[in-house]
Amino acid sequence: MDPVNGPWAMLAEVTHGCPLRCPYCSNPTSLVTRSAELDTATWVRVFDEAAALGVVHAHLSGGEPLLRGDLAEIAAAAASAGVYTQLVTSGVGLTRERLAELVRAGVRGVQLSTQAADAAASDRVAGRPSFAEKRRAATLIVEAGLPLGLNVVLHRHNLDAIDQIVELGIAWGAQRVELANVQFYGWGLVNRRALMPTRAQLATAREKVERWRRRSDLELIWVVPDYFDGTAKPCMGGWGTLSLTVAPDGRALPCPAAYSLPLRPPNVREHSLEWIWWESEAFNAYRGTSWMSEPCSGCPLRHRDFGGCRCQAFALTGDAGRTDPACSLSPDHHIVSDLTTDQDDTFVYRSHSRRAC
Repeated sequence: MDPVNGPWAMLAEVTHGCPLRCPYCSNPTSLVTRSAELDTATWVRVFDEAAALGVVHAHLSGGEPLLRGDLAEIAAAAASAGVYTQLVTSGVGLTRERLAELVRAGVRGVQLSTQAADAAASDRVAGRPSFAEKRRAATLIVEAGLPLGLNVVLHRHNLDAIDQIVELGIAWGAQRVELANVQFYGWGLVNRRALMPTRAQLATAREKVERWRRRSDLELIWVVPDYFDGTAKPCMGGWGTLSLTVAPDGRALPCPAAYSLPLRPPNVREHSLEWIWWESEAFNAYRGTSWMSEPCSGCPLRHRDFGGCRCQAFALTGDAGRTDPACSLSPDHHIVSDLTTDQDDTFVYRSHSRRAC
């Protein structure tokens, strides 16, 4: 087993409830209900244990975290434990008063999502009118003096508008724009045919991003696409190596997409984060390289790409231990090659969960 350190980052999915219905959502298709969510006291304990384990940075995410009426208390617990927190939000429901409460509680930055650069396209993907609320949220965040990051999931229906998306980020006062090519997990996997871009779209979009990087000080993050480059993306910097996810019901996962894997994820209701990180079967299942078979076990890139994504390997082959089919050396690479031309225009929207704070 390769040496392992404690995690430095955590994704705290405080709820799966969301007023939007984005067809690319990577949350599982079977969402955690409100009655199954962790209570405030448990989240307080989780952040204490996370800090003791070495976590220094956390995202408060969902779903839409603003649907938690106790979000400020959760944020305060993270700040008290010494964990730097960012809010990851759609902006829907964010008011000046709510933002001020979260800032007092210790939130230090906001990642705001939008689905496109104009209202009509954004609202269509979101499954409801929301673009105007996002624009208002961006104004509030900047006026509060918080760093603003704009997150945009890229797919066939918005890739051609890279210039307009970057211009939107600049107009809204973002310091960072994350251009995240769609990942095919959860609802994104259900909608793969409707979201799949073309090679020409990706090539043109990448060229536009490089031009913007040369002419602007705006930080632009390009998250590489899953299926097109013939190379496997590193699995979260290595399975159970850098970060962990805590689901709304307390399940602890080595990555946000691991809901689908045939593992028995440990739960923070039953175990400490320390035990989960070091001892649990789920977190040790694909650590290091000893679990690998060929071609991964003899590949010189195995310490860099870690065999690719375990969730993607399982989704495409039914075996989480196989080489990620995105890799051109995988015996299953033909699966990915075939999928890149499988397209249509029909969205299946994720289930609608809208509830009061």
